[in-house]
Amino acid sequence: MKDQILWNKIKDFVLDKENATFNFTERLARDNAWSLEFAKRVVDEYKKFIYLCCISDSPITPSDSVDQAWHLHLTYTQSYWKDLCQNTLGKEIHHNPTEGGDSEKKKFSNYYNASFDLYRAEFGRDPARDIWWDNKKRFTDIHFKRINVNRFWLIKKPSPKLLLGLKLLSAIILAPLL
Repeated sequence: MKDQILWNKIKDFVLDKENATFNFTERLARDNAWSLEFAKRVVDEYKKFIYLCCISDSPITPSDSVDQAWHLHLTYTQSYWKDLCQNTLGKEIHHNPTEGGDSEKKKFSNYYNASFDLYRAEFGRDPARDIWWDNKKRFTDIHFKRINVNRFWLIKKPSPKLLLGLKLLSAIILAPLL
């Protein structure tokens, strides 16, 4: 590991306030419809990503789940800017989202690959696949919306194969009626 002291400081950084009735990890789980256990794992991966940002000589990109933790942490402005960046890291880590277009897609795809390479070098293993999706899925499975689940039902879309089967079945059933 390039900087064990820094890693220990980040690993020990507390995101969940002890006396909070609704803490960071619980909010992360709720906002993303994740289990609390999965959210805890994402927080661990978020800390690894922050460490990688600190030691990397070039830009890197988080997984989508890690990015959700980062976005949420940015809203805890005191915790993020003062407690983490200033007091723990001694440097600012800025979030730089895409500006769109093909060159940006390629740039962030390359950054994501670099994240995997650096992760392996620093932690001696591949990142968790359920948190760090492969490059293709990371940049295609991205159509998320914030939805009030008290007002709307969410129903998973059927797979293309199932849709085709339903179309064929309905054609067979409706054919005698036409």
